[in-house]
Amino acid sequence: MIHTEDLTKHFDDFVAVDGVNLDVPDGRVLVLLGPNGAGKTTTVRMLTSVLVPTRGKAIVAGYDVVEQPDKVRASVGVLTEHHGLYNRMNAEEYLDFYAQLYNLKREARKQRIDQLLEEFGLFNDRKRRLGEYSKGMRQKLALVRALMHEPPILLFDEPTSAMDPESARMVRDGIRQLRSSDRTIILCTHNLTEAEELADQIAIIRHGRILMNDTAESLKLALLGPAEYEARLANSVNGWKAELPSGVLLTGQGDDWLRFRVDSPDVANPVLLQLLISSRLRVISFQPVQRSLEAAYLEAVGRAAAEEDHVRSN
Repeated sequence: MIHTEDLTKHFDDFVAVDGVNLDVPDGRVLVLLGPNGAGKTTTVRMLTSVLVPTRGKAIVAGYDVVEQPDKVRASVGVLTEHHGLYNRMNAEEYLDFYAQLYNLKREARKQRIDQLLEEFGLFNDRKRRLGEYSKGMRQKLALVRALMHEPPILLFDEPTSAMDPESARMVRDGIRQLRSSDRTIILCTHNLTEAEELADQIAIIRHGRILMNDTAESLKLALLGPAEYEARLANSVNGWKAELPSGVLLTGQGDDWLRFRVDSPDVANPVLLQLLISSRLRVISFQPVQRSLEAAYLEAVGRAAAEEDHVRSN
């Protein structure tokens, strides 16, 4: 649904996006994760034919962003950090105005507007002026606007930035409702919790370059190493010794707990658990140690910074 090759954007001598390669199939949610100024917004603007790439190419819904910009814009719905609502209009007037820009027929406009307002919990407030809406309601209405023409691709740029937790949850719930087999979503954020919650795959971007692009669990494995599992026990482990299965390493212990690094959990964990029980340890729980996306992200960024320092020093 989205394909880029060496996508690059320069502003005079400043390189905002540097050789981005992406492939996002149907039905996937890709999160571009990175700090402010990493190149996320510039990438989205090229994918929506708002900015012309300096180099490389991008195909969106089968259309070239440079050669077929009108087709690209008709195929995408965009939700930006600054949504640009018209405060003196009510929701019906506002959405009808945008629906006309998308050349929707009158009866189709009315049906689509009512459907979306009902779906996102705004139907009872459709006659209120937008200036009276809360921040969460305004962002949800901007999301409805992005969906008016039923685009196959949605691009969200920092949709919950500077929002209170309740409003941000409303918007995330709305995005989650949009996941489907025939709709592709790109979400730009620096919110790690949001990224892990919504993403099928995560591309970490820094200084305009994609550092890594994979699922959250694969990123954690690549950056933080094999998974760890912790056994909580009803008796003391003092003096406990045993020959561990192949691919298992004891990484920590306390009076009533043991922690192991496991290369192949499907193979080793049943053997390891049986070993603990046969050693007369009373196992209360045996579960994976939660590893945060934040730790993986910081590791990726730290490696990139070290590599850049090494290049500069040589």
